[in-house]
Amino acid sequence: METNIIPQHIAVIMDGNGRWARRRGLPRLEGHRRGYKALKNFVIDAAELNVKVVTAYAFSSENWRRPEAEVSGLMQLIRFAAKAELEYMKKEGVKIITSGRFNELPQALQDQFNEDYEATKHNDRITLNIAVNYGGRNEIIDAVKQAARLAAEGKLAPEDIDEKCLSGFMYHPELPDPDLLIRTAGEMRVSNFLMWETAYSELFVTDTLWPDFCMDDLRAAIDSFQNRTRKFGEVVDEDLK
Repeated sequence: METNIIPQHIAVIMDGNGRWARRRGLPRLEGHRRGYKALKNFVIDAAELNVKVVTAYAFSSENWRRPEAEVSGLMQLIRFAAKAELEYMKKEGVKIITSGRFNELPQALQDQFNEDYEATKHNDRITLNIAVNYGGRNEIIDAVKQAARLAAEGKLAPEDIDEKCLSGFMYHPELPDPDLLIRTAGEMRVSNFLMWETAYSELFVTDTLWPDFCMDDLRAAIDSFQNRTRKFGEVVDEDLK
């Protein structure tokens, strides 16, 4: 066991905001507000442990199906958080980027994320990749469409489209694939999140609701990661014993 190995990229499905609020007799949106505070702490905690990238599932492409009032409230909350925490994230060395179908977001939110990116693009302590209007299948479809356009233009031979080629058309090919995928609130599914990139990610599921997730929970997830043998489909020495 190599206990000094820290996952360089942690992806997180931040589940349980609604349940957290319901158990306290609060509106669902209050759960989401507490959830964004938890994400702020999570990113800084991860940076302190020398994690280099966090990808957070903030709003899926399927979340548009939720009640209109909740969707509107979430869009406003995401914009508020992106604006309110900008100076703090800038000071802490956090680079802010996004993944998803960006052009389908409300214009005000697009503008805020563009401002966040421009203000933090030179930071290199940790990258926060916010997955908003994101779907794993959509990302693969968008990558295939890019490859198809190039092929139609004669700039890419179909026989040259392989795993490495298609990876280059994903939303952020410059990021390493997640080493660790954390899901809170005990749900045992990946919910259309980073389906291409998490092919060999280690999974950690906790019953902790996202607003309650803290440094102790993050350490537990990393401890679990450090106690695993990553095989990537290969046979390792211990399999031969």
